[in-house]
Amino acid sequence: MNILLTSAGRRTYLIEYFKDALRGDGMVYASNSVFTPTLAAADGYVVTPQIYDEGYIKFLLNYCADKDIMAVISLFDVDLPVLASNRTAFEDRGIKLIVSNAEFIKICNDKFLTYKFFTENNIPTIKTFISLAEAENALDNGEITYPVVVKPRFGMGSLGLFFADNLQELHCFYSKCREKISSSYLKFESSVYFDDCVIMQEYISGQEYGLDIINDLNGKYINTVCKHKIAMRAGETDIAETVYNPLLKQYGKTIAQCSGHIANLDCDVLVDENGGVHFLELNGRFGGGYPFSHMAGINLPKAIVCWLKGENGNRYVENERIGVRSYKELTIVSVDKGE
Repeated sequence: MNILLTSAGRRTYLIEYFKDALRGDGMVYASNSVFTPTLAAADGYVVTPQIYDEGYIKFLLNYCADKDIMAVISLFDVDLPVLASNRTAFEDRGIKLIVSNAEFIKICNDKFLTYKFFTENNIPTIKTFISLAEAENALDNGEITYPVVVKPRFGMGSLGLFFADNLQELHCFYSKCREKISSSYLKFESSVYFDDCVIMQEYISGQEYGLDIINDLNGKYINTVCKHKIAMRAGETDIAETVYNPLLKQYGKTIAQCSGHIANLDCDVLVDENGGVHFLELNGRFGGGYPFSHMAGINLPKAIVCWLKGENGNRYVENERIGVRSYKELTIVSVDKGE
């Protein structure tokens, strides 16, 4: 069984997790639109065209055929809708695309649709506005107060994130956010909604948590792993500890059942000083916080391998150890020029 991880970026640990899950019963391949050391960690790799290149899908299909790849897993938000909309092309060739359906991926990648998904399914969230006029009206009537969070409607990490403390800053940061979008990879997803590509949200202080909401490959709920985010850097978790929180677990189950997503759904949550829960974002993929679940005994790569074989892999993701604190560290990798 050979597996391809697309848009592998810097997720070297996932290459290692899948290698360990296969234990020699197949190869782990990686692809990315630019070379990264993660590619060299795989059993084989390829540098692809850009995701929005018209030849991207055909390139991947040919590579899958050449390497006898059975399953494809993407690690990047921008990649997900492109793959999901071409599911038939992969599955007609016997390749399992481990990506949720295109409609739900659209919800995950669009923060305004995420907000609507939460509100329609009675998941507590934060007030979100799609226009300056709506945000100003909410400020005028006391529905929200400064600071106001200004950020791209599409995107990940902290790119284009601002905090406005007054009306002048709100207008300034709204314009700066649009500039950030137009000069980055976010311009592709934002192109259809460029007039509405910025959202504004109420600011709530509190403790951040990350959830790994796990379904099987048929979209059936299995578990929600809750992690207390202890330290963050550039929008990604550096230190986290697994915790038991029955309320967050119950909401995770609700989200899983409403979405029917496949495999991992990465979710960010804020718990305020009064214990109020506010769901923030959804990422339909392995998130940057997954290693903290893995260190606590969750092994989703192993479960995926079992499911692909027609075996019951649920036991690998049903029970996490609580109180496991894990740290990320930076390492230096030397790559042979010949590679």
